[in-house]
Amino acid sequence: MSERQNQYDIGLDKTPANYVPLSPLSFLARSAAVYPDHVSTVYEGRSFTWAQTHERCRRFASWLAGKGIGVGDTVAAMLPNIPAMNEAHFAVPMTGAVLNALNIRLDAPSIAFQLDHGGAKIILVDPEFSGVITDALAQMKGPRPFVVDVDDASFKGGGRIGEIEYEAAVAQGDPTFAAIPPKDEWDAIALSYTSGTTGNPKGVVTHHRGAYLNAVSNILAGNLGQHPVYLWTLPMFHCNGWCFPWTIAAAAGINVCLRKVEPTRIFELIKAHGVTHMCGAPIVYNTLINAPDAPKGNTARRVVGLIAGAAPPVAVLEGAESIGIKLTHVYGLTEVYGPASVCAEQPGWDELPPAERARMKRRQGVPYPLEERVTVINPQTMQEVPRDGETIGEVMFRGNIVMKGYLKNEKATTEAFEGGWFHTGDLGVLDEHGYVIIKDRSKDIIISGGENISSVEVEDILYKHPAVLFAAVVAKPDPKWGEVPCAFVELKDGASASEADIIAFCRSHMSGFKTPKAVVFGPIPKTSTGKIQKFLLRSEVGSAKAITA
Repeated sequence: MSERQNQYDIGLDKTPANYVPLSPLSFLARSAAVYPDHVSTVYEGRSFTWAQTHERCRRFASWLAGKGIGVGDTVAAMLPNIPAMNEAHFAVPMTGAVLNALNIRLDAPSIAFQLDHGGAKIILVDPEFSGVITDALAQMKGPRPFVVDVDDASFKGGGRIGEIEYEAAVAQGDPTFAAIPPKDEWDAIALSYTSGTTGNPKGVVTHHRGAYLNAVSNILAGNLGQHPVYLWTLPMFHCNGWCFPWTIAAAAGINVCLRKVEPTRIFELIKAHGVTHMCGAPIVYNTLINAPDAPKGNTARRVVGLIAGAAPPVAVLEGAESIGIKLTHVYGLTEVYGPASVCAEQPGWDELPPAERARMKRRQGVPYPLEERVTVINPQTMQEVPRDGETIGEVMFRGNIVMKGYLKNEKATTEAFEGGWFHTGDLGVLDEHGYVIIKDRSKDIIISGGENISSVEVEDILYKHPAVLFAAVVAKPDPKWGEVPCAFVELKDGASASEADIIAFCRSHMSGFKTPKAVVFGPIPKTSTGKIQKFLLRSEVGSAKAITA
């Protein structure tokens, strides 16, 4: 008996007329063609239209190609949120190469490792980082990349260390350069390194298809609509700015570039340019909320903000509303292009009391519109946990918005994709509506006398204290209980509180066994993207979990 044939597979093949590999490069070409005179970028008195941005990207891509850059090569960038960084997200993949956006807060040894590991052939360098890049280049074990300086008139200091300046390279390029589309939409578009806390970080490789889909998902999940005015408070190096360079091109919006997160400057730009959208970690919004010149009530312009990181404290969600920013919580990791799930709002939430509305909005939520699945799974059985809000499992993703894998690390890639899901390492539950709620990182759960304590839950209470600006809770070894919660607290300017005050406040809001048994006051270490570095805090208190951070 012959195998049954599918009539729809006969003579209906892919052709150039009906199939083009998905790539976010198409967003730039379209916006330049459809909205050539619409402003694409503003920064410190300079502005470009979409037609100009398209030409600049083609020119720089042409220059890169002239330097021998092509398919499979790596181009690194050590830049703040300036126009050149946005342009690199298009110019580099136009040549078939891969963009490695470096964390601007890294030290020389870390940068040297990443440049070696990724095999960068060219690196773009802002003068602010010329010193650390010089040191990194000296520490590299392999061939050093060609250096392109990217001058910034708004920054005073630093110096040139390269052989050509960016604008000169752009001027030398061909404005008619034709972008090299990916042969396969699964071809690599970017290389991003995880924030390793022990050992070397892993190189996350993402592809054109995922970047395309997540860029569109951002529009849908963040309600960007057409022609949004987007303020760059989120670092473009962080998961490629959550794919927002490509998102704003797709929506033909305006990139309001910002070199450094400064509350006064942010409020000025919001007012001057009519900013409609922004993104950031809880620390960014908390800083704005507590800024002395923060607009309040009717004086605040309405802005839609996406917030990610740990579950945002209720105080941050409420506080943001008081200064005109309506937050939507998104969740993800470098391995899923930044955010790939969203706490999708339901009708009626706006009518809820503020505290209840904030409680609903701080969940990690449901899959991004173009992501396939995000759920909580028992890692032993690989079965979804019950929707009871209590059964803890591991948060896992599946879909097109998941990385290709880790560069030159087959073992880690295989482990990450075990069972056909991407394992996040985050612990969570599912509520009755199927919304994911993270309880903690697996290493951040505190087991005290056999009882599990969520550090996130304790931190949420701490943020309700009127004197607390930032808070973090880790496990502290204890001879009786094994480990107990230890709170690290950074107070607001001019505020005061004692250890007894903080402990008493927590005890009045939660079970006694969950209450911190010690409080440490002072600045809390954070990454450049605002994430609190708990591994340093665990080391400070001598936690056994510090070595597994």
